[in-house]
Amino acid sequence: MPHIYVILFGLSAVAALATYIVPANQFERVEGPGGREVIDPDTYAAVPASPTSPLDFITAVPRGLMDAGEVVFFTFIIGGVFMVVRRTGVIEIALDRLLLTFATRRVLLIPVLMVVFGVLATLIGTQELALVYIPVLLPFIIAMGYDSMTAVAIALIGTTAGFTAGVLNPVNTGLAQQIAGLETFSGAGLRAGLFVVLVTLGALWTMRYVARISRDPRKSLMNGVPEEEAKRRQYRDQEREPGQRLNRRQRIATLLALPVLGVTVWGVSTQGWFMIEMAGMFILLMLIIGLVSGLTPSQVSESFSEGMRSVLEGAIIVGLARAVAVMLEDGLILDTIVHSLGTLVGGLPSALGALGMLVTQTLFNFVVPSGSGQAVVTMPVMAPLADLLDISRQTSVLAFQLGDGPSNIILPTSGYFMAALAIGGVPYDKWVRFFLPLFLMWFVVGASFLLLAQFTGWN
Repeated sequence: MPHIYVILFGLSAVAALATYIVPANQFERVEGPGGREVIDPDTYAAVPASPTSPLDFITAVPRGLMDAGEVVFFTFIIGGVFMVVRRTGVIEIALDRLLLTFATRRVLLIPVLMVVFGVLATLIGTQELALVYIPVLLPFIIAMGYDSMTAVAIALIGTTAGFTAGVLNPVNTGLAQQIAGLETFSGAGLRAGLFVVLVTLGALWTMRYVARISRDPRKSLMNGVPEEEAKRRQYRDQEREPGQRLNRRQRIATLLALPVLGVTVWGVSTQGWFMIEMAGMFILLMLIIGLVSGLTPSQVSESFSEGMRSVLEGAIIVGLARAVAVMLEDGLILDTIVHSLGTLVGGLPSALGALGMLVTQTLFNFVVPSGSGQAVVTMPVMAPLADLLDISRQTSVLAFQLGDGPSNIILPTSGYFMAALAIGGVPYDKWVRFFLPLFLMWFVVGASFLLLAQFTGWN
């Protein structure tokens, strides 16, 4: 498997070539729900071609970095914050307490954490919080005798299951329903059932993996990865003094950090906060824990810089992934792709229309791996198309959710996902080997729920 830079650069070259082959067309943009810009499905028309020039191609990566600036800098800040917190010694002490608590039932930690991460994601719609969970999970999971794949899987699968079901998720469910003219968060019962099935399958699949590597560590997909060996020496093989407890300053720092976390959750769930606001709150969290625990300002600064250096590759990957969409947008062929996929679904029999929407949304997610971004581009087309195919608009929204969510953690153009793998030290090809069977199982589950919705007239 080539380096991920090579893969993404190759995809960028394909996108640039496509701007010379695919006809340029555009929809007009109008103001939609919440002031967001959405397409007008009745305004599709040809426009003058705008193929990618050599200068456009060589500047695609820096433009992608700028376009995905929120994710890039959120990645940097999470890396820096984690390193500062780790330097205070709080994580190591918490690690010992957790190992003691789960000494005889380690595997139960997997479903517990997945449910917690999934519930948060299905309520506030932040798959990207996996970037926060992974560096915190790594030392705990590896010290328990598992591997980095397990830590990354708990974070990515848990958040993605919750985000996909979107029981009360304003980012994908709420916005898509508003665009489709539905009552916000209506139909939550069926989505709650979907959430239970997705989380259960994800937890069982991950537990099956850890059971296998517990019996024979040589079956770990991370064997032979140099960074993995270093992490094992650091977190698992290292001698630690048992029975460590937080000192007075560390306890005060931890208590002061709790209100900051509470305000962050409140802001994301009720005030529309996202990465910029979360990054600011995490910096405040870092300063509180670092300084109150006893670090000097210079030690905080040095640790923060060290942490940012450790996630540099993940941040750059975000820009490389975004460069693909940048060229398709600049080449004026993104709307052509949307219209073509909609036409493809429109030619299907009514019974297969919902499944066609699922496939279409999954394919389009390769180009625009963003829940809100995909909603404002595809739902103005898919909602009226659902009326023509005798499919409820509620079902078309569910097809959008199922096409968007699971594919976010397998497509290499998903910037936050690639950054998560880089933070966890998991090679892309190793993750595909682990996750692809579960992705296919989730796809079958999603198709089954769509058929259930279609045949029962869910609305």
